[in-house]
Amino acid sequence: MTVLRLARSELKRMTGGLLPKLTILALIMVPLLYGAVYLYANWNPYGNLDQIDAALVVEDTGATSSDGTQLQAGKDVADGLINGRVFNWKPVTTAAEADEGVSSGKYAFALKIPKDFSTNLVSPGSFDSASQAMLNVTTNDANNYLLSTIVDKLTTSVHSTVAKEVGEETANQLLTGFGTIHAQMLKAGDGAGQLADGVATLRDGAGTLHAGTTELSTGASELYDGQLKLRDGANQLTDGAGQLSSGLTVLKDKTATLPTDAQTLANGAASVAAGNAQLNTKIQNVVTQLDAADQGLRAQVETAALATLTPEEAAKVMQAFDDAAASSPVASAKTTIQADAAQIQQLADGSAAVSVGAAQLATATPALKDAVSQASGGADQLHTGAATLATGQQAALDGAGRLADGAQTVDAGAGQLETGAGTAADGSRTLADEIARGAGQVPNPDNAQKDSLSQVIADPVAVSNVSQAKADSYGAGLAPFFLTLALWIGIFMLVQAMRPITQRALASNAPAWKIAVGGWLPFLAVSAVQATLLTLVVNLALGLNPAHPVLMWLFMLAAAMAFSAIIQGVVALLGSPGKLVVLILLVLQLVSSGGTFPWQTTPQPLHVVHEVLPMGYVVTGMRHLIYGADLSMIVPTVLGLLGYTLLGAAMSTFAVRKHKYWTLKTLKPEIAV
Repeated sequence: MTVLRLARSELKRMTGGLLPKLTILALIMVPLLYGAVYLYANWNPYGNLDQIDAALVVEDTGATSSDGTQLQAGKDVADGLINGRVFNWKPVTTAAEADEGVSSGKYAFALKIPKDFSTNLVSPGSFDSASQAMLNVTTNDANNYLLSTIVDKLTTSVHSTVAKEVGEETANQLLTGFGTIHAQMLKAGDGAGQLADGVATLRDGAGTLHAGTTELSTGASELYDGQLKLRDGANQLTDGAGQLSSGLTVLKDKTATLPTDAQTLANGAASVAAGNAQLNTKIQNVVTQLDAADQGLRAQVETAALATLTPEEAAKVMQAFDDAAASSPVASAKTTIQADAAQIQQLADGSAAVSVGAAQLATATPALKDAVSQASGGADQLHTGAATLATGQQAALDGAGRLADGAQTVDAGAGQLETGAGTAADGSRTLADEIARGAGQVPNPDNAQKDSLSQVIADPVAVSNVSQAKADSYGAGLAPFFLTLALWIGIFMLVQAMRPITQRALASNAPAWKIAVGGWLPFLAVSAVQATLLTLVVNLALGLNPAHPVLMWLFMLAAAMAFSAIIQGVVALLGSPGKLVVLILLVLQLVSSGGTFPWQTTPQPLHVVHEVLPMGYVVTGMRHLIYGADLSMIVPTVLGLLGYTLLGAAMSTFAVRKHKYWTLKTLKPEIAV
């Protein structure tokens, strides 16, 4: 018995009547019911979102931007959404009404634009009151869970669009500000240059001022020394004036009786002069008398001598007489009297002069008295003025001291001013140079540059999305997974009506591998028809338009070959429990093949399942063939599917060998296949 005869015999048995034919037809349609219909229902759900009612509430009151432009961002966003017709937007008056509609299911979700939306959009123009503009979204997962994800994408898109528009306007104003800053910095540079020139002049003037204050300080010190001496002189003048005033006061008191006393003196002096004159006359008479007596006595002696003595002896006697007369008391008295007479004469003359002077004094003393009184008053005034002068001079001395101290302080300050002015001159010149240099570095964009730069600033990151392989629609994105899944489910349904191994074949003497292959070929034939029909419907009716349609069909046949071999082998080996195993394998591959989310996102134990079971490789290969990606992995995948086919054939062969030996359990199985 050949393999083909075994397969043909099983196919004849399966199509021997109308009901078996209808059963086979229904089994062939299973992948279409699961794969094609599901893909049809979900082929382009995003293109039909305009059938979903969504509430739109616009409470925005608008705002005025910094340049005076009126902004109605809320209305603009609402108009853009309505004109875009992504959803069937229903304008609603209040937020409460929209929330109630979402809660009742009247609206799938609600988008609410608050009253301060425009105000917050223009708020970045003020550093103190910048606030984010909000878009309020109300969803209800009871309406649909995935709708929340779709709405998130919508609001993200609206956010990006509005943020870009507002960002362009803000950036344009910022760049305009740069131009203004550039112009103002040029003016500031000119002003700084003028400032530098002025500070240089200030520095020169400060040098001159410092020299002057140095001279002022020296002069103030000299003035202080002079004022100190002047103060001492004023004090001495005050003391002298005081003494003069006191002396003149005493003199005035003492000379009060001077006129009378002078007149009395004059009279007394006249009397004294007269008395002295009389006394002098008497004394002169005495002297005359003495001279006469002396001459008479000498004459007598000379006469007696000459009479009695010789002339020589007489001469000697007379010489002795003259010597004795010269030393006699009479001669001494005469001399004394003559001297007294001379003194008396002088006294008489002086008394006469005193009398004359006293008379003149008596005549002049009234005027002298008045002069002394005037001198005493003047001395008092001089003392008072000198005291005032001393007080004022002390104040002048204090002022001169303060002037000297202030002059020193001013001189020190002038020195610091000169130093600081020099530093300021250097700094102001550096400031002018740096401002001029900085003005050249501040951007001064023209209108075209501002438009270009504002777009870049508002949206600095542009995504250049180069898709090496891209699905044309949501259905095309799910097709690799659901076609593969539908093929597995369709083949799994075959074991409900087809026997993995026929009892007639087991009773024959054919080799086990022939019986196994003969039992698998009907599964392969029906699954090939399933794969072909599913491919045609998806490509032609749904418009999948794969990049490699023929290769995709051949790859589907290779997958059908591997899936049918594994399913037929498992059920042939395990019998009815094998169907449960096939179902478990379906579930494991369903969650580990990466049909929707990348398989790397699944828990770690499922990574092993992905590596071991075939569905993940088939899904990946289908993506490459449908989207036009690199085909280098197709050949290794097909070889892998061939390996899974051989594994299924090995299990089926082992099952044939196992079931060739009949037991009581074979005759009466616990669960009928």
